[in-house]
Amino acid sequence: MSIDEAIAADNLRACAARYAEIRRFSEQLSEPLSAEDCAIQSMPDVSPTRWHLAHTTWFFETFVLSQFPNHEVFNADYAYLFNSYYNTLGKQYPRSQRGLLSRPGLAEVRTWRHHVDTLVLDTLRTGAGVTEHTLNLLEVGLHHEQQHQELMLTDIKHVLSRNPLRPVYRDGSFGVGRRSESKGHLRIDEGIYWIGHDGAGFAFDNESPRHRVFLNEFELSCDLTTCGDYLQFIDEGGYQRPEFWLSVGWQTVCEQEWQAPLYWFQNDDQWYQFTLAGPRKVDPHVPVTHVSYFEAEAFARWSQSRLPTEAEWEVASQQATVDGNFVDRLLAGDSAIHPHGAVRTDASIVNMFGDVWEWTASPYVAYPGYVSPEGALGEYNGKFMCNQFVLRGGSCATSSDHVRGSYRNFFQPEARWQFTGIRLCQQEPSHA
Repeated sequence: MSIDEAIAADNLRACAARYAEIRRFSEQLSEPLSAEDCAIQSMPDVSPTRWHLAHTTWFFETFVLSQFPNHEVFNADYAYLFNSYYNTLGKQYPRSQRGLLSRPGLAEVRTWRHHVDTLVLDTLRTGAGVTEHTLNLLEVGLHHEQQHQELMLTDIKHVLSRNPLRPVYRDGSFGVGRRSESKGHLRIDEGIYWIGHDGAGFAFDNESPRHRVFLNEFELSCDLTTCGDYLQFIDEGGYQRPEFWLSVGWQTVCEQEWQAPLYWFQNDDQWYQFTLAGPRKVDPHVPVTHVSYFEAEAFARWSQSRLPTEAEWEVASQQATVDGNFVDRLLAGDSAIHPHGAVRTDASIVNMFGDVWEWTASPYVAYPGYVSPEGALGEYNGKFMCNQFVLRGGSCATSSDHVRGSYRNFFQPEARWQFTGIRLCQQEPSHA
């Protein structure tokens, strides 16, 4: 065997190991759930757990296995049921009706997953017909599955929250929330900076091209906004004062009758929140989460601050480490899947990665020079660049090896079922 062949063999083994690990993690996340849990769709934005398990399997069969001429599709009808939004590949079953699908059942979906996994792993072990293009598709598919692992958690949280019994998905320790003794800010000087994917490692297409931006001097809070901070906003009538809200945001507050973040409720004048570990008193010292862009923006105005742009956030993140509370680390430590926060012991910025996705003030649009990839994967990100805002940093439902400084998440401004939170930016440097 030549050196090149040995490197190729090692690469295939590494790909197979990563594929098996990530696919197993999806199964691990679904283990605490009953078949009934996995079938419910509690709102149009939520998909049943069973659908997530099936859709990611469809992705690998459609984009990876179908590249091989001898592949026989497991069930041709599944393409209509589990294609999410790829119009290039055909019609899709309506998203808002996924909870109406009782077949295929959970056992059948798992049989299909096992079938596809066996074929993918056998292909990687033999290497027959595997090209660089195949491995690129596989890598996209694995990061795609990690995105759906996060959605499995946020979606089942919403499903369980609709049950008056307030059931527990998975118990775990919350720890004791504490905040830093004093608030601090990271100052970034005025200048020209590079943002976007630098070419090292995996990135989605929307993270490129790398380009320069000019930034005025700004200061970014070293700490995430806590529940205690947000309680002050509530207590001072934040949800009753239209002067803090964007017009569409205020309209949403009135129509939806928002009074607090999603999952918060009061009992005997005490605020509680529903978590994946069941109901819990609101801890004022942990990061606030499940707030929409509208709420984040209103809180920032009330605070006489603003939300950072995504360019400001990315430049500041270069002084932070990817070392937060992520789902894989929380599960390994028997901790609840919930933001835990961190105690800042010096002037450094904390929690930029993990815990909560951080809203930015930036609309989700293409970077200068962006071109969608050819083929069906061109529909992955580009066609959603409208009426959404960018979030950065990952959350407690994200895997630690799935984030990076250039990662661009995006949601509609009214969305709040994700683990979304707030980091403030100073309107003007304090020069303190």
